[in-house]
Amino acid sequence: MSVRPLDTVDVPSSDALRLRTLGIDTHDEHVVYMHRDCHVCRAEGFTALARVEVRLHERRIVATLNVVDSDLVGVHEAGLSTSAWRALQASDRESVWVSHAPTLDSLSALRSKIYGNRLDARAFASVVGDIASGNYADVHIAAFLSACAGGRMSLEETVDLTRAMVGAGDILSWGKTPIADKHSVGGLPGNRTTPIVVAIVAAAGLTIPKTSSRAITSPAGTADVMDVLTRVDLDTREMREVVDREGGCLVWGGAINLSPADDILIRVARPLDIDGDAQLVASVLSKKIAAGASHVLIDMPVGPTAKVRSASDADRLQVLLEQVAAAFGLQTSVQRTDGNQPVGRGIGPALEARDVLAVLRRSPDAPADLRSRALKLAAEVLELCGDSPAGTGEARASSLLDSGAAWAKFRAICQAQGAFREPDVAPLIDPIPAGRVGRITAIDCRRLARVAKLAGAPNVPVAGLELHVRLGDLVQRDTPLLTLHARAPGELAYAKRYLASHPVVSLGPVEAP
Repeated sequence: MSVRPLDTVDVPSSDALRLRTLGIDTHDEHVVYMHRDCHVCRAEGFTALARVEVRLHERRIVATLNVVDSDLVGVHEAGLSTSAWRALQASDRESVWVSHAPTLDSLSALRSKIYGNRLDARAFASVVGDIASGNYADVHIAAFLSACAGGRMSLEETVDLTRAMVGAGDILSWGKTPIADKHSVGGLPGNRTTPIVVAIVAAAGLTIPKTSSRAITSPAGTADVMDVLTRVDLDTREMREVVDREGGCLVWGGAINLSPADDILIRVARPLDIDGDAQLVASVLSKKIAAGASHVLIDMPVGPTAKVRSASDADRLQVLLEQVAAAFGLQTSVQRTDGNQPVGRGIGPALEARDVLAVLRRSPDAPADLRSRALKLAAEVLELCGDSPAGTGEARASSLLDSGAAWAKFRAICQAQGAFREPDVAPLIDPIPAGRVGRITAIDCRRLARVAKLAGAPNVPVAGLELHVRLGDLVQRDTPLLTLHARAPGELAYAKRYLASHPVVSLGPVEAP
């Protein structure tokens, strides 16, 4: 990066600062960079990590201040992180004004919750509103998440948190019912049933406007997988046009202002590995309510390395989901599914997209477990919405899939969203063999997800892995357990080094059942 001497920078008028492009990616956290000798820093008494307001024309953001002692920025300049630059729609050399961030009254409610007190609906609305507006630093959000985790939230508080998250953004109304939706609690690599379920349900004539998230710490989210196949960053108007035309969509929720605080909370919660029941329930249901859903199917994989690890955890979470959904008038079905091993073969956006296409196209080599699970979930949606009598949904779903109707509907949805594309293939492909004879007794879902990320997923859509074995399989020495896919030699080597010290499958004796 080229820099200019401090004494050659154009001096702006009054207390404004000139914007300078830095190209520093801080993910979604807004950061402003100012020189320690900046006249605004001195006049305002700013210190490093202070929360400040940055104004450009009629737009404003609250950002964290990083103080610079080098010539990265001049004394009359301000640099912005990439996310802050986008939020302000900034241009190089424009004038900005930086001042102390406004006082946040909601912090008193946050402190009250930290000390174990119950919050009312007004307090949650205040906290969530400030989070959605970008007024909270990550440290405040982490404190809020921690204060709400560990069984510290009552049912009433969970309902109020959900309502606050819905109220912080837009709410869609479709003017009819039923409006179907489907969500997976997560934690299971390759469990990419949603595109198949949406295709089947829309082919049945029901309405299913599906918004999905991108991966934060996982190898792929549904939006990442669909981004391989079509355009997903539709705005609300474009989303409505697709749904009106085809009965369903598969779009990225980040482009639509539905429960905007949720994505912020998830971004902070994932690295901390904080996923309390109340926050999870509010996260799932707020998005469904805001999207206008009336009937919601929730897929809950349960397994030792899934997000929900035991029957008792599943019992507790299911009760809370059903109680909060009932408070909002949602018709909800929670389906517990096998979380002991990944679903399908691919882990990573393009590889999971290939599995989805194989099932929809009825290919002979399509992953049988992905097809079976998607059919069961689609059947539950059809029965929940009244399309099929109880016990007949799976036959109806199978007919829509086997006749090609679901595939035709999926292609039509993709075309309506912009275009249909075939997935690309990684340039580097490397099989990883078994070191000895044995029977597969366990598969570590978390480690598999880690391997796929080390190979480059989801940032590199073609990266990830294909899993070739299932629980109970007998493998010989040198039988491929999985195949790594990568774009760069360094990422491939990184994933292989991790595998060498972190086995993703457990091999038992040949006699094991």
